[in-house]
Amino acid sequence: MKFAILNGKIIERSEAKVDIEDRGYQFGDGVYEVIRVYNGKMFTVTEHLNRFVKSLDSIGITLPYTMDHLTKLLEDLIAKNNLQLGTIYMQITRGVTPRNHAFPSENVSPSLVAYTKEAARPLENLKIGVKTIVTEDIRWLRCDIKSLNLLGNLLAKQKAAEVGCFEAIQHRGQDVTEGSSSNIFIVKNGMIITHQSDNLILKGITKDVILQVCERNSIPVEERTFTLDEFMDADEVFLSSTTAEVMPIIEVDGKKVGDGLPGPVTKRLQEWFEQEIEKQCGALQDKILN
Repeated sequence: MKFAILNGKIIERSEAKVDIEDRGYQFGDGVYEVIRVYNGKMFTVTEHLNRFVKSLDSIGITLPYTMDHLTKLLEDLIAKNNLQLGTIYMQITRGVTPRNHAFPSENVSPSLVAYTKEAARPLENLKIGVKTIVTEDIRWLRCDIKSLNLLGNLLAKQKAAEVGCFEAIQHRGQDVTEGSSSNIFIVKNGMIITHQSDNLILKGITKDVILQVCERNSIPVEERTFTLDEFMDADEVFLSSTTAEVMPIIEVDGKKVGDGLPGPVTKRLQEWFEQEIEKQCGALQDKILN
């Protein structure tokens, strides 16, 4: 991908440089978003940008663009890079200023960076499911902010990677929270259960789409805390994220979930989720059930 956005301008990616005193680089003082692109169109862009602004508001940064202007910038970047299937990453930091823990004066402008990446849908994993591990959630208490401070998430993800697993499912005491980069769902006796959207998890955009299609199709859902025992005893388990979509989990800590195959509720949700993509972005060339 040849072009990127730096502070409101589309430039050659090779020229997009960040100052060493940018507070994002030194403190992780900023927030980010990742938006999926299908057929050259952003999926759930309004929802992603609303969450982006909410995260900015939570840490006292004012978006230096209107929503319409930012959306147009991202659309122009996608077109400039001729991206058809992939992601667009963007972040805003508090800006460039001499290093000091306290916030800088109001005359310091926030820094915006965005770039695109080609990324195929993970169709093979979506069809057969993935393996996971369970690990203690060591992150801070404002996981609802999509902050650049991701060290806790990275340590959990690395634990999973080291044993050949796709994701690390985190818990605080006996309560399951979420994955290192995903929301977690269990299915028991036809009921879908997922952690309520509070400060302990990130309010997922894909999760919200799933909840909406469940409501439309009369699938019962409970948003509540569930325990590790409930998790390990579930009939089905799946995760959701912008890049993983609706991903079946078939193994946890070496133990099969159910019969070790994606379950019927998960597969139904995958089909409905693909329909939501097609409503916004047009027909998908490759689908899970193809």
